Amino acid sequence: MKPETLDIVGVGFGAANLALAAALHETGRSDGALFLEKQRDFGWHRGMLMEGASMQVSFLKDIATMRNPVSDFGFLSYLQEKGRLVDFINHAVLTPSRTEFHDYLSWAADRVRHMVRYNTEITGVRPVVADGAVVALDVLAGDRVAARARNLVIAQGLRPRLPADVETGERIWHSSQLLYRLPEFDERAPKRIVVVGAGQSAAEIAGHLMDRYPAAEVCAVFTRYGYSIADASPFANRVFDPAAVDDFYHAPSAVKQSLLGYHGATNYAVVDGQVLDGLYRRQYEQRVTGEPRLRVMHASRIDSVDPRADSAAVRVRFMPTGEVTDLDADLVIYATGYTSPDPAEMLGGIAGSLCRDETGELLIGRDYRLRTTADFRCGIYVQGATEATHGISSTLLSMAAVRAGEIAESLADDERARERTAENGN
Repeated sequence: MKPETLDIVGVGFGAANLALAAALHETGRSDGALFLEKQRDFGWHRGMLMEGASMQVSFLKDIATMRNPVSDFGFLSYLQEKGRLVDFINHAVLTPSRTEFHDYLSWAADRVRHMVRYNTEITGVRPVVADGAVVALDVLAGDRVAARARNLVIAQGLRPRLPADVETGERIWHSSQLLYRLPEFDERAPKRIVVVGAGQSAAEIAGHLMDRYPAAEVCAVFTRYGYSIADASPFANRVFDPAAVDDFYHAPSAVKQSLLGYHGATNYAVVDGQVLDGLYRRQYEQRVTGEPRLRVMHASRIDSVDPRADSAAVRVRFMPTGEVTDLDADLVIYATGYTSPDPAEMLGGIAGSLCRDETGELLIGRDYRLRTTADFRCGIYVQGATEATHGISSTLLSMAAVRAGEIAESLADDERARERTAENGN
């Protein structure tokens, strides 16, 4: 039996495609849309929902408000429905806790549950050809057709990044696994934990581990000389403005690289000022009491990690002198960030229809639509994996609502164009 051809199929259902689902729902276009998600239910960085951890962006940069300030998918609507609007206002903060924001996203996801099929991992696509043109795409889960679509929106989220020679295991984790796996160690009373990385997650994890394991030494290892504060100044934050995406997209390649370099301190390997001050204060107080538990190994790199039966042998090199320190650790946690999956990995079945530039990179329009050959009648949109073309906000919440609105409008324009073509044909 031939599957129904849907107008829109979304691959992945994190914050980006949730924002798109909200936009489609508000404009009455939810009937022709389906989102496919490999998780069993909605979840957003669950492994890092540590108590006391706050968001690093304003609650106004939710999945809807910057697209539609009166949207009932906004964070304020969530607070009103939960009976906490007045309490949140009295709290006088712009950044809610990470736990509360996850609850907000889950609340929004539940409102569009009819548009989502969970527990479905997409592995590829296959073209549907008619009269010599690709008119639809079969979205595959293994060898099964999970859905057929005229338009595909890929938002696979981020993939944990590890050094090339590191493999996770019983005692070596990526930070994304933190809260899932820490209970395995709660009864073992770890004596030493190594945290690799200099960013927000690394600093938060160091603090969390000292709270959770009061007798443990936490060794923070990073190549910088010290943690660096995030640039959250209002002028620098303009790099996350919607207008900045237009500027970046149309800029020459050299300018794009310069802007990414100049403003890396707004997002990469930096720590919120309050978190940084709190961590320094704790280390200083430990020195006062003579009970140092936070050991900052700055300007250092991990030479090797050798998992053993009951520990991990970690060799740390102090880069200025080459001095080596050997540590016997119960656990090594790499807070080394994430990378965006290449959408081409999923699109191998239609590789010949994708247009590329002279360096081999996929061509992506301002509306986040991949450029395709003339015989390709489907739309493929990409969310997240567009930093090189659309700027530093591509993987962040800052642009999620506006980007969802732009993609929804592009999809609507395409539908209107098909309707006009059909009318002219008649």
